[in-house]
Amino acid sequence: MKDIRIAAVVCRAPVGELQSNLERTIHWTQQAKAAGAQLVCFPELNITGYCNHVDMAGIALPYPGPISRQISDLSQKSQLIILAGMAEHNPHGLPYASHLVCWPDGQTQIYRKLHLAPNERPFFSAGDTVPLFHLPQAVFGIQLCYDGHFPELSTIMTAKGAQIIFLPHASPRGDAQTKHQSWLRHLPARAYDNGIFVVACNQWGPNGRGLVFPGNAVAFDPAGNLLASRLEDNEGLLIVDLRAADWQNVRSHPMRHFFPNRRPELYA
Repeated sequence: MKDIRIAAVVCRAPVGELQSNLERTIHWTQQAKAAGAQLVCFPELNITGYCNHVDMAGIALPYPGPISRQISDLSQKSQLIILAGMAEHNPHGLPYASHLVCWPDGQTQIYRKLHLAPNERPFFSAGDTVPLFHLPQAVFGIQLCYDGHFPELSTIMTAKGAQIIFLPHASPRGDAQTKHQSWLRHLPARAYDNGIFVVACNQWGPNGRGLVFPGNAVAFDPAGNLLASRLEDNEGLLIVDLRAADWQNVRSHPMRHFFPNRRPELYA
């Protein structure tokens, strides 16, 4: 792993307001670039907005398609890796909750949410693959909101080589401090158990469809320590340097790096 500066975005994403959501994406990408970030991660479904309603099928976007190409163009112009979320049209059923990965060389990839919350299942389809994404500095995985509650997914990603997991959220209810305390229950465990960085960010503000999001962004190091957090009640960026030395300090210590001592033959 090599050092990398990342930006985690906290922003509004009103449902169906594609143009204004794209404008926010451009704005915060430019701000991330100005802060020296090499990668910018947006909240879950920041392009289409998020709600649990049949309307999501009508809002869902094709991939590849015009919107994904606009995000790809933005990545190429800014020379930032962009992680952005959208409801993705599924020709075989309900839409996916998906997250784009756009690269400065014009390539795009996608992650489809694997674990749907009970109130999401009537409106979304679940993905069925666990992709990883390879930076020059590190290997990372993506999990979306409810995915983060399943330790096996982080274990699988780590076994496949992940050094960072990004967790974009569209998680409403409560204020920023309450949401922060909720995240402190499980996100540090994903980092600590697997010896990886974990970065999460959330939507902020009303979505125009009855949900209000409290914002928040956090980053944890591979020892499960809180590196940085953002609890302000507004839109903004969390800029964090993920340092190779922090990763190496855990991975090189026989009593801190638990992963090599797993016994998967017992877990079948």
